[in-house]
Amino acid sequence: MRPGVLIASALTAVAGAQSGSEFSAEKLQTIPSMLQTAVDMGELPGVATVVWRNGRVVQLNAVGRRDIERGLPMTPDTIFRIASMSKPVTSAAALMLLDEGRLKLNDPITKWMPEFARMRVLRHPDGPLDDFPAPREITVEDLLTHRSGLSYPFTAAGPLAAALEKAIGSEIASRMQPDEWLKAVAALPLAYAPGDRFQYGVSTDVLGFLVARVSGMSLRDFLTTRMFRPLRMVDTDFWVPPAKRERLAAVYARDGKGGFRRADESAGFASYVGPEPPVFTSGGGGLVTTADDYLTFARMLLNGGEVDGVRLLKPETVKLMVTNRLTAEQRQIPLFGLPIWRALGYGLGVSTIMNADAYRAAGVGDGAEGAFGWPGSFGVWWQADPAANIVLMFLPQLAASLAEIQPAASTMRAFQRTAYDALGR
Repeated sequence: MRPGVLIASALTAVAGAQSGSEFSAEKLQTIPSMLQTAVDMGELPGVATVVWRNGRVVQLNAVGRRDIERGLPMTPDTIFRIASMSKPVTSAAALMLLDEGRLKLNDPITKWMPEFARMRVLRHPDGPLDDFPAPREITVEDLLTHRSGLSYPFTAAGPLAAALEKAIGSEIASRMQPDEWLKAVAALPLAYAPGDRFQYGVSTDVLGFLVARVSGMSLRDFLTTRMFRPLRMVDTDFWVPPAKRERLAAVYARDGKGGFRRADESAGFASYVGPEPPVFTSGGGGLVTTADDYLTFARMLLNGGEVDGVRLLKPETVKLMVTNRLTAEQRQIPLFGLPIWRALGYGLGVSTIMNADAYRAAGVGDGAEGAFGWPGSFGVWWQADPAANIVLMFLPQLAASLAEIQPAASTMRAFQRTAYDALGR
């Protein structure tokens, strides 16, 4: 689906909803007012949503502002920073190399990244930097499943968190050269032994630079030439060129007075709008995209690795990607203090619903077993559901803590539930 086509498809789908038996137009048409209410109540500055099913966009919404100060509305072609929604894209790139036989899941990453030889592990993840030799090397699968033991500064504990913050800071805003950054990461101990547990961290960033070393080109060049151009994802990149910046949504934070303050003017956002593309490209969180572009990527995975006549992955590889690889014991360990793995599993770069009833009962969302996706900071979220042949996307730009994001998250869940109800779940 090409730029502009998404809008036309949405209008056609909504116009035809009156007589369609595939979904309830009445229920579907409650979504725009729900989103507008969330904007009016100050839960969100603006948001775009997409409901796609069975080969067509059923509904597209763009509500609120992409730039409050300038009075610019959210539009269907708005460019969003998608944070950790970048991870499935980078993971898919690595799996393309797997399909080509250029790497294997059980390959130690030291084949291409000698920096990670002789890694060490903390004796206590929240204790002093007292460590012991890692029992085995980090593998490609460890990076894809976040079981490498690598952390973010904000997911580490104790002295390791401070050491990571000092060594690498924000991976999106890094001004380090990739090789320099990898050396700094590898110089610090792992929070957990490789394979031990899901530890959210810089694994996908390391994976992106692994793709670069295996392919012999930068991660940006690999994604552009091997994925974005073939799929005609024309607005997806690690950088927004000047000609497109009018469409880039601002990121907002709550101002403590019931409104929003602009949050994207700090140095941490400079790489997106610098004078030239950044040298450091965060495969774990640095991409920008549009609803149209990311829908194409999601449809590619939903369709077993092929979309619009272009195949990127083998069907069996996509099946591997969306199949849980965490052990029963690992799924008992909370993430960010939440027991999400009781309903979800994690594959090779995406989460997958393991227990639909538990997922629904927990009030965190809706979907059939096998539905997959991965969210990101700024409140962005997507899900593809093979059982229903549905893709849903929810794209705001709100920088907030876990507590502050809850009203917006409630709106996202209401959007999700209403879409499933309207589509005859």
